[in-house]
Amino acid sequence: MSKYDVAIIGSGPGGYVAAIRCAQLGMKTAIIEKYSTLGGTCLNVGCIPSKALLDSSHHYEDAVKHFEEHGIDIPGEIKVNLKQMIARKQAVVDQTTGGIDFLMKKNKIDVYVGVGSFKDATHITITGEETTEIEAKNTIIATGSKPSTLPFIKLDKERVITSTEALKLKEIPKHLIVIGGGVIGLELGQVYKRLGAEVSVIEYMDRILPTMDSGISKELNKVLKKQKFKINISHKVTSVERNGDEVVVKAENKKGEEVSFTGDYVLVSVGRHAYTDGLNLEAAGVKLTERGKVEVNEHLQTSASNIYAIGDVIKGAMLAHKSEEEGTFVAETLAGQKPHIDYNLIPGVVYTWPEVASVGKTEEQLKESGVDYKVGQFPMRALGRSRASMDLDGFVKILADKSTDEILGVHMVGARAADMIAEAVVAMEYRASAEDVSRMSHAHPTFTEAMKEAALAANDRALHI
Repeated sequence: MSKYDVAIIGSGPGGYVAAIRCAQLGMKTAIIEKYSTLGGTCLNVGCIPSKALLDSSHHYEDAVKHFEEHGIDIPGEIKVNLKQMIARKQAVVDQTTGGIDFLMKKNKIDVYVGVGSFKDATHITITGEETTEIEAKNTIIATGSKPSTLPFIKLDKERVITSTEALKLKEIPKHLIVIGGGVIGLELGQVYKRLGAEVSVIEYMDRILPTMDSGISKELNKVLKKQKFKINISHKVTSVERNGDEVVVKAENKKGEEVSFTGDYVLVSVGRHAYTDGLNLEAAGVKLTERGKVEVNEHLQTSASNIYAIGDVIKGAMLAHKSEEEGTFVAETLAGQKPHIDYNLIPGVVYTWPEVASVGKTEEQLKESGVDYKVGQFPMRALGRSRASMDLDGFVKILADKSTDEILGVHMVGARAADMIAEAVVAMEYRASAEDVSRMSHAHPTFTEAMKEAALAANDRALHI
C-alpha cells in the first residue's frame, strides 16, 4: 500500500494548487480525480470553456455590428460556425487540462483516476478501472460543486439544461430561457444572444446579480436591456414543461399573476451545491453543516483533525481563485507556516461585456453595519480610451470611510473590469486611502484611469467630469 504525507481528493483549481504547494514544501503527495482529465469544473465545464465561448461570440458580434464603423469592410455575409466555435473551446480546455498533467509530473505528484472514498481517517479507497487503497497522514477534500436545480424541474440535458450542456450545444437556440439572473446565467445568456438567440432571463430576486452592489446590478440591467435581453425580475418559477422541441416555463410575477415563457431551450442556473457524493465521510468522522457543506474551523480543518476541506465544498463564495488561496493555505498550514486569507478581499467577476468586478463591502453592507462612508464614482464614457475603443458603458465606484478615507469597497462595470479589479485588491490589502490611489500615476489613455478618477471623486476632486 502506498503511503503519502497528503492526499487530495479532487483536482480542480483548489485541489491541484494544494497538491503543487504541498509538493513544493517537501510532502509526498497524491491527487485523486474521478474523471479522466484533471482541472475539475473550472477547467473542463466552467470558467475556461465559458470564457472561450464568450471571447469567440464577442469577436462575431464585433464583426457584425462594429467592424464597419471601424472602417473594416468584409464582403459577403458573416456567418456563425457553431461547430468550429465549440471545437476551439474544447481545444482551449484540452490544452489547459494538459498543462495540469504536466505540472503534476513536474512536481512528482502521483495521480489516481477513480472515486476516492474514506475507509477511515487515514485510508482512502480509490475505485476506478481497478480498486486501489492508499494511506494518507493528511487529506484535503476538494471535490467542488455541481449545478443546482429546483425540485420540480426535470433536467433532461437536451432542452432543459445546465451550464455543462450549454457549453456544447449543436445549434443556436431560437429562444433561450435562462432561469436565474446570476453570473452563470448572464454569461451564457450573452454568448447565445450575440449569436442570434432571443434571451429571456427569469430572476426570483428583485434584481439581477442580487449578491453584488445594487449600483452594479442596476447598471448591468440597463446595458443588457440595451442589448435586447428580456429581463424579468421578482418572478418565481413554478413549472417547466417540455413538449417535443418546445419548453414552457410558468412563473408568478410580483403581483402574483401567472406568466408564461415559451422557448426551445431552458438553461437552469440557480446556483451550485457542494458535491460530497461517494466520499463516505462518516467513516472518517467528517461532519457536514445543515446546508450540506463540509464543516471546517478557521484552519479549514474538519471534525477529523487530519482532514481538511477547501473550495466550493465549504462555506463562502464558489470561486476558483478562493479555492486556490485555500489550497495554498492548507498546504502551508501543514508545513507549520502561518498563512492567512482575507475573505473580504477576494474579488468577484462577471465576464459579460461590459465586464463586472467587485471587491470589499457593498453599499448595502456598509449601511447595514452603520459605517459612515463616502462614494466616488466615475463613468467609463468620460475616458479617452473608452471612446477610442467604443466601450462607453459602465463606471468605477469607490466606497471609502468618511473619516479615515480608507477604501472599503470597489465596484465596477466596464471594459476590462476583470483585470482592473486587481488594482483595487492590492490597494485594499495595504489599506490604502482613496487619496493614496488618486495620487498614483495612471498611464494615459487607459481604462484604469477611471480608478484614479473615482478615487479623486471620493474627495470631490474628479478632474474629468
